[in-house]
Amino acid sequence: MSGDAAPGRPVVIAQFSDLHVTAGERTGEGIDTADGVGRCIRHLLALDRPPDLLVASGDLVDRGEAREYARLRDMLEPVGVPLCLMPGNHDRRAPLREVFADHRYLGAGGRMHYHRDLRGLRVIALDSVIEGRDGGDLGEEQLRWLDGLLADAQALPVLIFLHHPPAATGFSRMDRIALAPQCATALAAIVARHRQVRAVLTGHVHRGVQRLWQGTLLSVCPSAAFQAKLRLGPGRFEPDPEEAPAYQLHQWDGQALVTHTVTV
Repeated sequence: MSGDAAPGRPVVIAQFSDLHVTAGERTGEGIDTADGVGRCIRHLLALDRPPDLLVASGDLVDRGEAREYARLRDMLEPVGVPLCLMPGNHDRRAPLREVFADHRYLGAGGRMHYHRDLRGLRVIALDSVIEGRDGGDLGEEQLRWLDGLLADAQALPVLIFLHHPPAATGFSRMDRIALAPQCATALAAIVARHRQVRAVLTGHVHRGVQRLWQGTLLSVCPSAAFQAKLRLGPGRFEPDPEEAPAYQLHQWDGQALVTHTVTV
């Protein structure tokens, strides 16, 4: 997957994560996720300039059902900018591909990994899903693909998106279902080897988190639907009705990456 943004201005990428769109009902936690996602979409549409790309970094829907993806598609239709979809642990690849059949970058089968070039910036999307499980893994074949892609364009700055964080956030409940340790170690070696990686951008935690990792930024995008209560250590995953839905805007000016977290 390749393309170019309009010349002469910074590249801006919007990131929505953990949308958990349902077919119309509330989630098991009693959340109307469409309300939060709709608020994020309306805010995005009201920006003084549209982003060059919208990356939806996993848990697009709540149960992985085709009717949920159909509703998601209807919700995203007004956005009007190029869209990159990525699966999370709540997603299922077959119905996602079925409903978004025109999104050919998702491929015909197997993992959904691809890249897109935007005026001197390479965006890489990885598929960390193990269907039926909450935790993530990338697999040896995908890791080899990533390593080769980075080796072939060492002068090109890169943003890597995946759903599961590859390092601890301090929220132990979510850290137990992050990227599998052996896989995280392999990804860490690749990122450390390729210094053009400007950031690794994830979701999954339902909170905004940043840390330094392998000489670059590891950033967790908050949820476009609902946030989890802050747990610095043990504790269960529990929605926080006091915290607003949010998304992120990543701006690359050719030299530096600046990220704005937008609460709605």
